[in-house]
This record gives sequence, structure tokens and C-alpha cells, in this order.
Amino acid sequence: MSKPPAPVVVAITGASGAPYAVRLLEILANYHVPTWLLVSAHGWRLMAEECGIKDEAGLKKATGGDWASIRSFNDADRGAEPASGSVQTRGMVVCPCSMGTMAAIAHGTSRSLIERAADVTLKERRKLVLVPRETPLSPVHLRNMTLAAEAGATILPAAPGLYQRHKKSVSWWTSSCSGSWIISGWRSRSSNHGRGDDRRP
Repeated sequence: MSKPPAPVVVAITGASGAPYAVRLLEILANYHVPTWLLVSAHGWRLMAEECGIKDEAGLKKATGGDWASIRSFNDADRGAEPASGSVQTRGMVVCPCSMGTMAAIAHGTSRSLIERAADVTLKERRKLVLVPRETPLSPVHLRNMTLAAEAGATILPAAPGLYQRHKKSVSWWTSSCSGSWIISGWRSRSSNHGRGDDRRP
């Protein structure tokens, strides 16, 4: 009997840019990629403010309704599976990544399940993609991003490529989400770099 594929860990934190997270989760759900979902308290607040999504049922509906491949965890449960290095994963994406979360990851404080899961991803030499959307950036932000990158993370700012000539807002989200998908080694058929089309999976 073959082992089921290891999951991708997706964390949503309290930075502006919740539509990026919703689109990324939609892509993963549509392609039935095993996914472990972690949402911080501030992540839920931002999804409510920016997307009108107030709870897990609303998030499930917004991402297509099929969560057969998605399993959610409580960010307060630091003893859950994503916190263990002995549990195999395919890596982790923090999208969007708040500057507070960036700082915690850069300095290894591990105060929540999200922070611990990111710490585990780095120590186990797995792929970690951090998607900040903060602007402008202070020297403190830049130093923390440098520390995280030096530890092995990929810093992928939420900055859609204008060369794609997006016609719909969803394409802006797809552009950055596909970037995190590709960099992490999880290919997305929704990426059509340079074509400027708006096809959805």
C-alpha cells in the first residue's frame, strides 16, 4: 500500500492581503492537494474585513466547497501535528505573512502553532515561503526578512506581475499565489506567465 502524499502547510496571518490566501487555498482545494490549514486570530479578523469571511464554513464556501484534501488546526494548539519535525510535510506557505509573524519566524520564538510549524519547516530544511504585503518597509522589517531568508525561507512579496495585463481582480491574486506555488515546488496549472489571460482551474 502506497503512503498518502505529505501535506502542504498553509498559514494565514493578520496582514492585509487576505484575498491572496483565499485564492491560494482555492487552488490547493481544486487540485486536491493535501493541505493543513492554520489561521491566526488576526488572520480571521482580516478575512472578515477584506473578504467578508467570518468563519471556517465561510472560508470553505469561498474556496469552492470541496475540502476533502484540507484539514484545519487551531493556532493555539502548539502540540498539533504541524509542530512536530517527525511528521513529514511538503513545506509551508505563510500567506499573507504579517510583520509580527515574520519577526517571530526570524527569531525562532514559536509562540503559536503557526510560528512553531514555520520553525520546524526551517529546521527540517523544508521549503518555507513567506508572503509579506507590508509597505513601506522599515529597517526592522528588512532585517527580519533578511534573517528569515538566511535561515532558508523564500520571501515572496505579494506583488502581482503587471506584464500579465490582468483584466479581473482574481488574476491579481492568482499571479502572486501561483508564484508561491511554483517556488515551493507545487506546480499550478493556473499560472500563465506572460499570457495575460484570466482562466481559472
